[in-house]
Amino acid sequence: MALNIIIVTVIILLGLLFLMIEIFLLPGISIAGIAGIIFLIGGIVFAFTYIGSTAGTITLIASVVLIAVTFVLLLRSKSLKKIALNTEITSTVDNSDFKNINVGDKGVTISRLNPMGKVMVNNVIVEAKTYDGGMIDEETEIIVEKVESMNIIVRKSY
Repeated sequence: MALNIIIVTVIILLGLLFLMIEIFLLPGISIAGIAGIIFLIGGIVFAFTYIGSTAGTITLIASVVLIAVTFVLLLRSKSLKKIALNTEITSTVDNSDFKNINVGDKGVTISRLNPMGKVMVNNVIVEAKTYDGGMIDEETEIIVEKVESMNIIVRKSY
């Protein structure tokens, strides 16, 4: 009887260990997560089968509580902050080329706009979008309709 309790405890703790490794260290579904679930279910089934239904029910409730407590304690611990990514992106995109482009300027498409592509306006190559969402072939003259922060909106010049 005591040996069965030790076996159940070890199996449940192994399942908990594998499950926490899966949650906190290995993203996605991997062998550790599957092994953790198998060990947890195996420990509970072992308790029901070899110790009795009362012990199985206690093992089931204790396993759920143990998983919840371990999860909360690991989330609150400072050990996760050691492996977490803490860098901040402080750089910005240089869009100073757009200051040289105004509504009404003429240019030419470098690539086909379908509906986005590259255009050259005032000797500056930028990303452009068609005014009506259609397609403009490359080497076609265009007129700037609107200047946005990251691209310009153009239409075919007639």
